[in-house]
Amino acid sequence: MYELIQISERSYYIQSPAKIGLVKLDDTNVCLIDSGNDKDAGRKVRQLLNANGWNLTAIYNTHSNADHIGGNKYLQGQTGCRIYAPGIECDFTKHPILEPSFLYGGYPCKDLRHKFLLAQESNAERLTEDVLPEGFEMIHLPGHFFDMVGFRTPDHVVFLADCLSSRETLEKYQIGFLYDAAAYLKTLEMVKALDAKVFVPAHAETTTDISELAQYNIDKVKEIAEKILELCTESCSFETILQKLFTGYGLTMNFEQYVLVGSTVRSYLAWLKDTGKLSVDFEDNRLLWKRA
Repeated sequence: MYELIQISERSYYIQSPAKIGLVKLDDTNVCLIDSGNDKDAGRKVRQLLNANGWNLTAIYNTHSNADHIGGNKYLQGQTGCRIYAPGIECDFTKHPILEPSFLYGGYPCKDLRHKFLLAQESNAERLTEDVLPEGFEMIHLPGHFFDMVGFRTPDHVVFLADCLSSRETLEKYQIGFLYDAAAYLKTLEMVKALDAKVFVPAHAETTTDISELAQYNIDKVKEIAEKILELCTESCSFETILQKLFTGYGLTMNFEQYVLVGSTVRSYLAWLKDTGKLSVDFEDNRLLWKRA
């Protein structure tokens, strides 16, 4: 873990729970794409920088989930590097309490205020095209989170952040986290057609052809949507739908899984309602979902 792996002349990644990109800007200066999940990750990255005599100029965050921004504060404090994050992700990066609050739908209890959902705050600036290093391209990847982006480096390595999951992850957890199902499917269709020397997903193996994995993720989203529609043949409350999904997929519920999967299921429900496949009724002061 935290091994530095070279992909091309200038592009590397650091093997970690969420892959960290590293790109050489010249002989001494480098930038990072994300920073790992906590201070310890930041410290290990710092050791790699020191071992290679590299100066960290900036961190470009793909999005604001804690496992991608957790090393920000430590690395910024150690190196004085600048941190950039796109759109609303910048606000979440500066105010990370927003992530567990959003997932829970209110003030998060202590069970949710831990490093896996609540990073340390860092001094982030808005990511725009004009602050990117020369030759970098920002790729918009909405769906998994609000304003997530990926990057194409000058040597045509594409870092894809969390826009898809590995087969192994989906087979184990079944329901991958997403915020906007419609945007997510559009992103995956776009990614499926991309060309690159190498693709680097944060939570899957690097590959020269991403199309098959993108299609697998698309199929899984459609499978889950159909499963929800089947459950709503009779009127169902949200909690009943969630319980049946956990049971049907053999998942184990805890507080973290409740908010991650629960938030995702709410997003599916909103998408299915907006597309006319589900309707809602209010009975006995309960919101009930039913197949239209």
